[in-house]
Amino acid sequence: MKEEITVKAKSLEEALAEAAARLGVEADKIDYTVVSEARRGFLGIGATDCEICASYTPEGEKNAVAFIRTVLEDMRIEAGIETSYNEDGDFVINVNGEGSGVLIGHHGDTLDSLQYLVNLAANRRDGGEKREFIRVNLDIEGYRAKREEALRQLARRQAEKVLKYKRSVMLEPMTPYERRIIHSEIQKIEGVSTNSIGSENNRKIVIYIDQTGKQE
Repeated sequence: MKEEITVKAKSLEEALAEAAARLGVEADKIDYTVVSEARRGFLGIGATDCEICASYTPEGEKNAVAFIRTVLEDMRIEAGIETSYNEDGDFVINVNGEGSGVLIGHHGDTLDSLQYLVNLAANRRDGGEKREFIRVNLDIEGYRAKREEALRQLARRQAEKVLKYKRSVMLEPMTPYERRIIHSEIQKIEGVSTNSIGSENNRKIVIYIDQTGKQE
């Protein structure tokens, strides 16, 4: 995870050395901005320290962003990249820009493939290098939040049909991520439950009448 600190010292070199020590990395791996330069003053009067804002971004996260930038450049897509961290500490990359929607694909299949590849890029090890594993979540134009809400609405609609007609409903094949959303939403609805059937690449959810009732 990216770390950012503010450091004051008598010179820029000393400030960088202290920042590197506090961040636990080599000085040449630090990104920094000079907030104020050091001043010697007159006979020591009015002297001020150099102040810098320094940060360190782990190599895995840099590799993930570089991979996405390369994809955008190769496909001649002009889009911006924003990064953040979610509540689980995962590294999140958001891509926004005209034409970037082509990277989503049908129900996010292209986006899921890109996310798989960007995680490989982020966790690549060179020459036996040891690095902490990071999980990267990739999103395009806020698609994942929109898709999640659409799936939750689908789950509620289908649950209503099951309760009304007393017949099970089978949904279309979904990714593990999408199935988790459906399962989660159905758990909130009294009288229905879910099950997954089929092979991994063609796995579907069945919504059915829950004869036993949900456990609190």
